[in-house]
Amino acid sequence: MTPDEFRKAAYQHVDWIADYFEHVRDFRVLPEVTPGDVAASLPSWAPESPEPIAEIFSDFENKVFPALTLWNHPRFFAWFSVSSSPPGILAEILAAAVNVNAMLWKSSPAATELEQVTLSWLRQWLELDQRFFGIIYDTASVGVLQAIGAAREWKDPECRTKGMKPGLTVYLSEHTHSSSEKAAITLGFGQQNVRKIGVDADFRMRPELLEAVIRQDIDVGRTPCCIVATVGTTSTTSIDPVEEIAAIAERHACWLHVDAAYGGPAAIVPEMRYILKGAERAHSLILNPHKWLYVPIDCSVLYTREPEILKRASSLSAEYLRTAQDDDVVNYNDYGVQLGRRFRALKLWYVMRYYGRDGIVALLRQSLGLARNLAARIRDSRDFALCAPAPLSLVCFRYKGSDEENRRLMNRVNESGHAFLSHTVLHGQFVIRWAIGNMQTRQSDIDSTWDLICRLASEAAAPEDATKEPALRQ
Repeated sequence: MTPDEFRKAAYQHVDWIADYFEHVRDFRVLPEVTPGDVAASLPSWAPESPEPIAEIFSDFENKVFPALTLWNHPRFFAWFSVSSSPPGILAEILAAAVNVNAMLWKSSPAATELEQVTLSWLRQWLELDQRFFGIIYDTASVGVLQAIGAAREWKDPECRTKGMKPGLTVYLSEHTHSSSEKAAITLGFGQQNVRKIGVDADFRMRPELLEAVIRQDIDVGRTPCCIVATVGTTSTTSIDPVEEIAAIAERHACWLHVDAAYGGPAAIVPEMRYILKGAERAHSLILNPHKWLYVPIDCSVLYTREPEILKRASSLSAEYLRTAQDDDVVNYNDYGVQLGRRFRALKLWYVMRYYGRDGIVALLRQSLGLARNLAARIRDSRDFALCAPAPLSLVCFRYKGSDEENRRLMNRVNESGHAFLSHTVLHGQFVIRWAIGNMQTRQSDIDSTWDLICRLASEAAAPEDATKEPALRQ
C-alpha cells in the first residue's frame, strides 16, 4: 500500500468513525442476528489473492458492523457501560502505526517512561501516596491474577521454587467479581481455599464475618494469604468497608487487594473521594480506565505499594532480554506474565491531556447525576422498585411482578434495539441492571428508555408468543 493509497483509505475510515459518533443514535444497540449469521455471510476459506481495501471496508460496513453489539453507544446500559473517546481512538491509530513492544525500557524508552509519567498523574488525581507503583495490563482479570500472585509470594517466598504450600487461603465477598476466584484457581490455591464472606443489606462485605472466618481458618491450620475488597461490585456497585477490612488484613498479615476496576475512577471527583477511604492501606489496587475514563478497551491499571514483591513473583531473567541499562530503569516485563506489551499508556495520556482533570470530573459527574435522578424516579414509581443502593452510576431495579415478567420486560426492551440492559439476581430475585457511563449519554436517552420500559411493563405479563413490541424508529 503506497502512502497515497494509505491516506485515501485512512480518510475514509476516519470519516466513517466521525459519522458514527455524529449519528450513533440512528443505530440499534443490540443487533438482530442469530448464531452463525455472520460466519455464513463470509467466505469459509482464507483469500488466496489480494483484495482491495475498499472491498474489505465495505464488508465491514455491510456484514460486520450490523452484527455488532454497540458498546460505544449512548444507550448501551448493560454490564458496565464503557466509552471510547476521540482522543483515545487517535492514540490507538498512532500506537498501531509505531507498533512498539513496551516490554523493556530499551525496547522503547518513551513507551516505558510515558507509562510511568501517566500513571503518576493518575495516582495524583486519585490522591494516592507516591509509594504506589503503577503498571498497565490489558484487563483487571490479568491484574488480579498478578496481585494474588504477589500475595502468594509475600506469604510463601519459596513457592516459586518449591511450589505453593497447602492451606494458603484467599478471602472474597459473595459479590466479588469472579475474576478473583478464577485467579486463585489458576494460581493453584484451589476453590476449597477461596472463602466467600457474607454481605450486609447493602451487599457490602461484613468485616465481623471476615474476622470470624479468618480466626476459624487459623485454628484449623490454614494460612490467611489475601483479602479482596471491592469498590463498585459488578452486581450492584456496592462499596466494601475498605478501612475496616484493611485493619483485619493488617492484624492477620494478609495482603489486601482493592478491586476498584469500575468504581475507582469516580474517586477523581472531589465529593466522591470517600469511596477509596482505606485504599491507601492496600497492598494493591486496580482500576480500569477503559471502563470509566473514556479510554478504548483495553487498559487496566494496577498500583502496588510492594513493587519488589510483584517483581519477585513474576520476573525471570533470560540472557536475550538483558540490557546495559537494567539496573537503572524499569523493565515492565518483570512485573507480569506478559512479555509482549502494547503501548497502552499512549491512549491514557491522550485522554488525560485532552480533557484534563476538570473535563474528566465533569463527564463523571454527568453519569453520576443521571444515575441519581433515575434512582429517584424509580424510587417514586408505583410499578417499579429500587433493589439496591446506587452509590455510583448503576441502578438496579425490577418491575413489581414475577421474575418471568421482569425477564420478559428486559428482553423486549433489548429486542427493540433502542437500548440494551442486563440483569443480576439479588435475594433470589431477577433484577434488571441499568448501567450509565458512556460519555455521549444524555438525559433524553434516559427518558426515552424509561418511557419504553414503562410502556412495555404493562405487557410484561403477556404470554411469550404474544405479538412483540415493534422496534422503535431509531
